[in-house]
Amino acid sequence: MALPDFHDVERAAACLKGIVRETPIQTSRRLDDHSHATVFLKCENFQRVGTFKFRGAYNAVTQRSSSKPVVALSSGNHAQGIALACRLSGKEAHLVMPEPVNPIKRAAVQEYGGIVHVPSGSRDAESFSQDLVRELQGEWVEAFNDPDVIAGQGTAALELLGYVPALDVLLGPIGGGGLLSGTCLAAHGLNPKIRVYACEPAGALDALYSVLENRIVPQEYPQTIAEGLRTSLGTLTLPILRDHLAGFFVVEEEEIVAAMRFVYERMKLVIEPASAVAVAPLLRQEPALQGKRVGVIISGGNVDLSRYFDGLLGS
Repeated sequence: MALPDFHDVERAAACLKGIVRETPIQTSRRLDDHSHATVFLKCENFQRVGTFKFRGAYNAVTQRSSSKPVVALSSGNHAQGIALACRLSGKEAHLVMPEPVNPIKRAAVQEYGGIVHVPSGSRDAESFSQDLVRELQGEWVEAFNDPDVIAGQGTAALELLGYVPALDVLLGPIGGGGLLSGTCLAAHGLNPKIRVYACEPAGALDALYSVLENRIVPQEYPQTIAEGLRTSLGTLTLPILRDHLAGFFVVEEEEIVAAMRFVYERMKLVIEPASAVAVAPLLRQEPALQGKRVGVIISGGNVDLSRYFDGLLGS
């Protein structure tokens, strides 16, 4: 597969116009004061399905011109994005969700019309998914290592820079690298001087080593609450990130929790742990960010609050 470029992001923006939400850009004087920077949060937690993933999912689904069923492997946000994209496009969506399945995310996928498949026992989810593609004669859409997905994800940064063009830095969380790859393409297509940093949990630190070694370092036994960042880079995302990233910020688990709490208490925004990973470097006052105009891609807000509310009712 050929690598996507800035023009693919522009084409994706045209495809998504009127379908995705132009999510708000939020600021906070308290955050600015604390970080010694001027910060703009691109709030994809207000996107349809609660995450940026809908952008890439819809672009990828609609670029497949056939009416074949769509198959995807995801435990959460990508599955929801594909399910809604297929519903809007009149296609059948089959989502492979390996155990343990989050019941809230499974219910959301089904509400969007997706058909959920849970591999039984120890069956490998990847091979199960490919068997399903062959059985259904369907179309496969990867969560991040797909040119149409990457281009779609890049439209979030394209929107942000359309409203706040004079940014020095962009921050975003990194798992498989789809969001950051698209962000790099959008940012450097408009302004090659913008510095893009990947923010990665210390407990799932594979992307950093993959870029340094210029090979995919497999993600093994990730230990982080940022469940959306527990994946390895792909064959498309690695070269884009290698060529575009200014660097990495590594974030500890307690910093993720502190960032979630700060944004909730000070800005009244519910963000998921993966999003908080991109806020944490500001809160610890990274020298490279001080005095800069910094954009942050808030990747989503799908947080399971059931235990919190169940606790309240039980008290």
